[in-house]
Amino acid sequence: MNPKEIVSLAIYPPIGIARIGNSDEYFLASDEPGVAPKSPGGYKDSEGRVKKQVARFRIYAFDKRGKVLGEINANDAKINWRVHVANVKSAWYEFNNALDLPEAGIPSAFRNADVSGDDRKQLVINPGSKSITGTNTKGKKYQLDQGEFYGTKVPLGHLETDNEGRLLFFGGDGDAASKNNLPAITFANNDGFHDDTCDGVVRASVVINGKKIEAEPAMVAVTPPNFGPGLFGVVTMNDVVQDLFIREMNYPDPAQNGVDFWEHIFPILSRMTETQWVNSGFFMLFGKNSPSDFTDPKLIKLLSDTSKKAMPARKRVFNWFRNPSSDEYTPAKVPPFYGDGFGEYTKIALVDLPITQTQYARLEEWSKGNFTVQKPKPRIPFNKMTPAQQIDALNQAPLEECLGGPFHPGIELTWPLRVKLMWKEAYRLNVISEKKFTKLNYGPLLSPAIALGPKGPLSASGPGSLTRWLGVPWQTDEASCLSGYDPSTYLPLPSFWAARVPNQVLSEDSYARMQDDEVNIAQRLKHFDYRQDWLRDFGTNYQKKINSMIAEWHELGIITKIEGKTPDNIKGFLPDVVWKETGRHFSENDPTLKQVIYAENQKVPSFKAAEDMLESFKPPAPKRDRKRTTFGRGER
Repeated sequence: MNPKEIVSLAIYPPIGIARIGNSDEYFLASDEPGVAPKSPGGYKDSEGRVKKQVARFRIYAFDKRGKVLGEINANDAKINWRVHVANVKSAWYEFNNALDLPEAGIPSAFRNADVSGDDRKQLVINPGSKSITGTNTKGKKYQLDQGEFYGTKVPLGHLETDNEGRLLFFGGDGDAASKNNLPAITFANNDGFHDDTCDGVVRASVVINGKKIEAEPAMVAVTPPNFGPGLFGVVTMNDVVQDLFIREMNYPDPAQNGVDFWEHIFPILSRMTETQWVNSGFFMLFGKNSPSDFTDPKLIKLLSDTSKKAMPARKRVFNWFRNPSSDEYTPAKVPPFYGDGFGEYTKIALVDLPITQTQYARLEEWSKGNFTVQKPKPRIPFNKMTPAQQIDALNQAPLEECLGGPFHPGIELTWPLRVKLMWKEAYRLNVISEKKFTKLNYGPLLSPAIALGPKGPLSASGPGSLTRWLGVPWQTDEASCLSGYDPSTYLPLPSFWAARVPNQVLSEDSYARMQDDEVNIAQRLKHFDYRQDWLRDFGTNYQKKINSMIAEWHELGIITKIEGKTPDNIKGFLPDVVWKETGRHFSENDPTLKQVIYAENQKVPSFKAAEDMLESFKPPAPKRDRKRTTFGRGER
């Protein structure tokens, strides 16, 4: 790269996603869309603590025509990074529902409404701007620990640089607390509480070849952990923003040259099947041994057939999906997720989640036979990509990892990202001036008209502006928004955010028995089919559950991909690849998991011991818990 050709610089990714963790160990966020981040040794450390996901930022150079020339690092220039993040959730407005819902947005009053005037500054956790330069830089001076909540310091993470001078952003530890030591009582608006998620602006000035250039700024958001790494939403945030960019911002459609089965159709279908590992309803409908297993080679062969002979099968699948342009209430349609309006409305379209209009249009073309079946594109490692491919990957990867709904309010990022006003260009947000702080007062009520207005809170992003729309603390929302709120239905459907907040999972004990060659095939299949509630350790009392989540979220299992080989005698019935619960630390304290069997006053606390006992032909007299259980219901 010739330094004389450089006219402008920009930071990538334009929106980086870091995730909280209570471990000192970490792993880097993925640079490639649809590829899970790599974390050697797993996503928890040896002490069972959750590792942090770290957002890494790079700088790319462009010529006068806007062509990307390549990455600039500390070997080429002197880089001074400046980062200003904040947590302003408690000083913002309550969440009722997404304010961009057509004719359905509910105006919101302030959180902590009993705090007024200058006292509301105590609700803002603002560590100020922090600068860092050089390579392999770290230390106490780069801690983001100067922000306070009612006089108590709340660390929001820290900064480092790597050996190339790229910025590494580490989020907080996942702490949340009440200033009055009161328990949480609801899912999204707990007055007196704070957490240590945050977001803000990443800036950099670069001196190269004696010339100082200010790079186009980016944003970083610190979100809750990913409890299902490698699993992706049927609708991702990348799908949501791409739909906006294509339909409203003249962004070129990646499918403008035609719909391709592997690139545009298969991901929608296969992600419904992959959700089987975090929701037992999806397992029954789309999982292994289901007639709608979209990863089954025979079904793939049929659905990828372009001929008229296969059209009825394609049409049948297409007709399962709800139309995002329809106002009709269609609860039997897919995907089976709750929508943005769940909780406020009944029997209207907003209650259920549709795919995007762009996704729907592609499925419709596919159903008609207007598609190609190119060979699946081989994965190109990031360091083998061209500069143009790299920035395209960095645009999409963070948002592909985030869910695209339902936004009630959401887990990582939420509904404002689907509003055109937020964006300077595709994938890059408008940001406020470096000398300003995020505006937090738009009057006693924040209405849809104010929120969506040209001078409203969506017109430019600053410290705390992305995460302020989410629940406080984040743990109460995750412990509330589960699946199967109607216990009269056969399956625990719909679900909220199963790929990030699992509902029912394959436990380590079930997996071990499934893999045991000494267990007969029928019994192994029973163990494979048995799913347990991910939040089973927190009980069924709602208030106890959400407060247990605040205190013990890090003890929960992470649903992790395991690749093995199924023995030939049961091949086809059990999968070679599973996502199973790993790292859960509750088993010794949870009597519901011990499958207690009493025999001669002796307690046998495991599946294996129970089966061994039965194999000995000395069946014990059972003593069962007759209490009826239901799948994860939470009050909203």
